[in-house]
Amino acid sequence: MKRIRIGAGAGYSGDRLEPAVELVEKGDLDYLIFECLAERTIALAQRAHMQDPAGGYDPLLAERMRAVLAQCSEQGIRIVTNMGAANPLAAAAMVREIARSLGLEGLKVAAVIGDDVLDTLRAGQFMDDTGQPVNRLGERLLSANAYLGAQPLVEALAAGADVVITGRAADPALVLAPLIHEFGWAMDDWQRLGQGTLVGHLLECAGQITGGYFADPGYKDVAGLARLGFPIGEVAEDGSVVITKVEGSGGQVTAATCKEQLLYEIHDPRAYLTPDVVADFSGVRITEIGPDRVLVEGATGHPRPDTLKVSIGYIDSYIGEGQMSYAGPGALNRARLALSIVEERLKITGVQTSEIRYDILGVNAMHRDRLAAPHPEPYEVRIRVAGRTDSLREAARIANEVESLYTCGPAGGGGAFKSARDIVAVLSTLLPRDAVQASVHFGENQHAVT
Repeated sequence: MKRIRIGAGAGYSGDRLEPAVELVEKGDLDYLIFECLAERTIALAQRAHMQDPAGGYDPLLAERMRAVLAQCSEQGIRIVTNMGAANPLAAAAMVREIARSLGLEGLKVAAVIGDDVLDTLRAGQFMDDTGQPVNRLGERLLSANAYLGAQPLVEALAAGADVVITGRAADPALVLAPLIHEFGWAMDDWQRLGQGTLVGHLLECAGQITGGYFADPGYKDVAGLARLGFPIGEVAEDGSVVITKVEGSGGQVTAATCKEQLLYEIHDPRAYLTPDVVADFSGVRITEIGPDRVLVEGATGHPRPDTLKVSIGYIDSYIGEGQMSYAGPGALNRARLALSIVEERLKITGVQTSEIRYDILGVNAMHRDRLAAPHPEPYEVRIRVAGRTDSLREAARIANEVESLYTCGPAGGGGAFKSARDIVAVLSTLLPRDAVQASVHFGENQHAVT
């Protein structure tokens, strides 16, 4: 039975670079994926694109490609990534430039676009997932990106792409596309598409399944986290997969790490909605077959949804934040006094807020006053005041009141930090499939996706 090896080189935009290099050098891969987009990530990328028409792609794109492109080309490893974010065309142009600088002649780099549906949403009458009209956001609306499926990526691979760069595609589609291309699965083979989506879901967060997010000292100990190896999926033609990692790398692959990743972000294991299939993970079987080798099989699927999810990014409000540290005897009481001073000052000066928090980090910032038992008084604490406002000016006034504690507040305050910025939030809506048209671009050449 034919098998291919897919490595996951990143689980989010800021992920480590070395594990991907290790995968290329020692993983005997056929494909390397980089999954780098979250909901807020693409909204922030769209804002960066508006400020700079040549920007808007992943900040680490060039560094990642310089680290792996030459060896991937030499070994015939094809790269699939959503690092195009808000500007896949510019991202692809950047990769071509890097390839030329490395002397890699003839490397085919494809950009997949069509996920940007901002104009469609602005022109139509759509409701978001809170039941409110999307149009109410007006100028605060930053971005709207539909989750593309595997189809355009498959067409890019079929056209010979060595590197495929997308914007907003469903995370599992980065893995599902190579499987469809290599094994010739039909786009309505729901059982295999469901199993392939499971493989994508297991690999998409990279180090999470090799023990990173899994680790909990004394309860779930994991060795070698500073050299955490990223996962490899050995995928068979029937869609079954062995999850493993490079021998000697840090971390671990066990039935437990695979089970945790299987349940990650899954609302209903019987109906995991994706653009390609409604995957059913309720019958999945997980078996340890050797050290750091786990067989995962048994997923299936049902016909894909008629609509595509759209992630909407918008400016929700502004936040002003200030922090200050207190240490030594009486640190907690001085911190409490500092917060009471700031609270009174905001009232005296008339700062307008719609929401505000007064936290002492390490004491009540997470659980507020809900802790049942008293706890020892800490020797050092840090206060944090954060308020939501309708303007950047009001946000800055909150931050300034904390900083002024240096000389106007309790003794011994230090290490002040302040900031004022807008808050980019996300909503979702649904669009009919025929309202979204993807296309594949190879430099000047392009074709629409069927």
